[in-house]
Amino acid sequence: MAPAHQSPPAPLPGKKRRIGVMTSGGDAPGMNGAVRAVVRMSIAKGCEAYGVYEGYEGLVQGGNLIKQMYWEDVRGWLSEGGTLIGTARCKAFTERPGRIRAAKNMVLKGIDALVICGGDGSLTGADIFRHEWPGLIKELVESKELTKEQVEPFKHLNIVGLVGSIDNDMSSTDATIGCYSSLGRICEAVDYIDATAFSHQRAFVIEVMGRHCGWLALMAGVSTGADFIFIPEKPPAESWETDMCTIIAKHRKLGKRKTIVIVAEGAHDYALNKISPSKVKDLLSNRLGLDTRITTLGHVQRGGNACAYDRLLSTLQGVNAVEAVLEATPETPTPMIAIIENKIVRAPLMEAVRATQEVAYAIEAKDFDRAMSLRDAEFTEYHNAYMTTTATDQPALRLPKAKHMRIAIIHVGAPAGGMNSATRAAVAYCLTRGHTPIAIHNGFSGLCRHHDDKPLGSVREVSWLDVEGWISKGGSEIGTNRVLPSEDMPKTAECFKLYKFDAIFFIGGFEAFTSVSELRQARKQYPAFRIPMVILPATISNNVPGTEYSVGSDTCLNALVGYCDAIKQSASASRRRVFVVETQGGRSGYIATMAGLSIGATAVYTPEEGIGIKMLARDIEHLRVGFAKDRGQNRAGKLILCNEHASKTYTTEVIANMIREESKGRFESRFAIPGHVQQGGTPSPMDRVRAVRLAVKCVQFLEGYAGQSEDEVAADEHSMAVIGIKGASVVFGPMAQLETEDTNWKDRRPLQESWLELRSVVDTLSGRPKAEDCCEGCGRSDN
Repeated sequence: MAPAHQSPPAPLPGKKRRIGVMTSGGDAPGMNGAVRAVVRMSIAKGCEAYGVYEGYEGLVQGGNLIKQMYWEDVRGWLSEGGTLIGTARCKAFTERPGRIRAAKNMVLKGIDALVICGGDGSLTGADIFRHEWPGLIKELVESKELTKEQVEPFKHLNIVGLVGSIDNDMSSTDATIGCYSSLGRICEAVDYIDATAFSHQRAFVIEVMGRHCGWLALMAGVSTGADFIFIPEKPPAESWETDMCTIIAKHRKLGKRKTIVIVAEGAHDYALNKISPSKVKDLLSNRLGLDTRITTLGHVQRGGNACAYDRLLSTLQGVNAVEAVLEATPETPTPMIAIIENKIVRAPLMEAVRATQEVAYAIEAKDFDRAMSLRDAEFTEYHNAYMTTTATDQPALRLPKAKHMRIAIIHVGAPAGGMNSATRAAVAYCLTRGHTPIAIHNGFSGLCRHHDDKPLGSVREVSWLDVEGWISKGGSEIGTNRVLPSEDMPKTAECFKLYKFDAIFFIGGFEAFTSVSELRQARKQYPAFRIPMVILPATISNNVPGTEYSVGSDTCLNALVGYCDAIKQSASASRRRVFVVETQGGRSGYIATMAGLSIGATAVYTPEEGIGIKMLARDIEHLRVGFAKDRGQNRAGKLILCNEHASKTYTTEVIANMIREESKGRFESRFAIPGHVQQGGTPSPMDRVRAVRLAVKCVQFLEGYAGQSEDEVAADEHSMAVIGIKGASVVFGPMAQLETEDTNWKDRRPLQESWLELRSVVDTLSGRPKAEDCCEGCGRSDN
């Protein structure tokens, strides 16, 4: 019989749980964000949270490796890389006696639910543990290690899986925690290598991680404009040595000074013979005479702080995991928290694991078509986009001459990371299909005022070499501004007709949306506008109707998160300081809210919610209480984010001064304005790859109107559209509908903003008091 001092605590009342959280398998950036979210959400829901240290080893060993975690224990974890609760291989857990010990340790701690962040192996072990649980409990009673009374409240175990893997190798989800941070390391390294390769006209063969999954290699190829890639799921043709050398030789003949080849560590040919970086190097050196070097990135890809996306993903999935635990019944299949496009969803864990393992089996069986089909549709789309944009001389993809179009590309609005990536992809796709891509330099002002300048006008046909190096460039290489066509509509129509535009591809923000709206309404008066037009939203504000994601917003978030991390370090060093940081975003609070989630902000002020004196009173009182409790602890610095248009009266500086005045000397307050730092810099990998994928879809949309008359195009309300990510889908929203049903013209944002519900998550995870729980006068909480 179990000794009395080891008796488990009494169950929590109602549906409240003691929820354990652990990380297992290889570490991945963002795991700490998941642990923080699970701990704080559990406490916010009235549950208790327990950290299981060192993965399954901690579960088997028990004792001090399973500890109750409190609110302050996870402060500052969002910005930390790796996993702060550790991970370790555990042979004991793979055998039943080890799982019996793990079950006993959980019962003794009173834990009846477990959230596990790891790869497919770790999550498979978790599901086995759950299914064996009743039998494990029975054995513990029969062996008299626990009594019937002790195990009575623990008849069922609920488990929720979060996928932490830099390889992004799990099926049923578009992204795993850590994969975009790892891709960021690769892109950063390749960007650096790119410069030296260009300088010396060298070739570089770069090996990246991915034994059975080529996601990192594929995405690195897309986001760096690599000349050739090797991935396990889609081996190159049997003549790959000749094909690769032919493509690279063509690129060199066109004037390209550098060559980049990306090789996944699990790359092989059709016969499953390994394709090593050294073999590729020898081919480039011996056949093409290129000065070729090999770079193996290794564990650099795994380390470092999480990028903004991985912080958001881990936080939102951690919150959803706790909700899944509280909603689960004994009959609920073990869920895996996933993301499809822009939507957090739950998928059956073991179905996802089986589909993941099937990929490896398909590769072993040399059924590569099946291996590709088992990956998510997004993977195949990215592969197709890469193949059609990396080499433009592909006769099989060329359309008949009658379907060739003159497609104009224009940037409208403020610059955003990824505009150039989208332009490069559109130009490459146009050339592959036989279309003529035309760049309109400097927006509508350039079109109307400088189209016929000598020796070089603002309307120029574009070659592949013109845009080849644009994939990683920030800003706008063809120029962008906020000028609208309505400034000179007759001249705009005249230029459309003069240059015989068959279609227009807009890349930009709300100004681009407004431009197409004006052109649509002018179609009756100007036949030149009766051509298909499509907008790829590109703005840091993410305020274009018809989409939940805009190219450039992720780059902005990364820049802002990096800035805030540095500010928070300063605030924490002084122990008694709060910074009020002003964010851009126009009249949309998207950037402020998402950055707030990514850095663990104490409060976020947005235009949608506004700022009131009572709100400020509550937040200042919350700061007072927080600093009083901290008593000089580390990581005690606090940040408040304030959108630039959150209030006309309570500006960032005014708020900082009010906090300083009301602190009565107990803590300090400063304000910081990063300004246009948020717009500039190298585009993030996510903005690059999404820009490529969406740009290709946009040109495909436009070429669908090839051969149609002006009247046929004008009669089709879908001929002017916005491409957008809405929930779990990529959609084309017709302008006429979006203008009337989804646009807040006054505040320049959509009527329905999907991210608004996330404001409550920011408040919950920061412990910010709710209005109904506080005194209206002084802001003090009743709790």
